[in-house]
Parts: sequence; C-alpha cells; structure tokens
Amino acid sequence: MKLETIIKNNEGTIVDVRTPSEFQGGHAAKSINIPLHEISKRMEELQKMKMPLVLCCASGGRSAQAAYILSAHKIDCVDAGSWININALQS
Repeated sequence: MKLETIIKNNEGTIVDVRTPSEFQGGHAAKSINIPLHEISKRMEELQKMKMPLVLCCASGGRSAQAAYILSAHKIDCVDAGSWININALQS
C-alpha cells in the first residue's frame, strides 16, 4: 500500500524511532515514540498495534534500521523516512 494512502486514510500506526528529546522537539500528529534502541525490547507491544507501522525519524536512517528489524519479525511496516514527510502528507 502506498504511504500517502496509509497516511490520508489514517491506516496503521505512526512510530517515531527518534530519541524522546528529539520527539519532544517536534513530531508528526498521532505518532508514538519508540526509540530505535527499544524496538527489539518492545516487539510484543509493536505487534499489537494497528498495522502497517509507519516508521519515521529525522532523516530516514533510523527508520530504515527499524523497518529492517521489524520486517525480520514479519511485522507489516513501511519506512516513511523523515517525520516531516508525514506532516506534509497529513496536511
């Protein structure tokens, strides 16, 4: 499914994988913060979220890493890159 469709139709869950302090500085509406270093420890919580998971960070590096980890665990996810990309699609 296309990222734009997921965002516009409010499908899935937006997960911001930046640090809590980065998240506090600005984030996409309706996103939740699960830092990249906590992804493996919070796998059960992530599996219970509305799929697909839309992953974002500052520039796309950490969200790509998170997508790799989650895909290896058969979790439906999409790498959206920067959280600013999501904001642009939400407006």
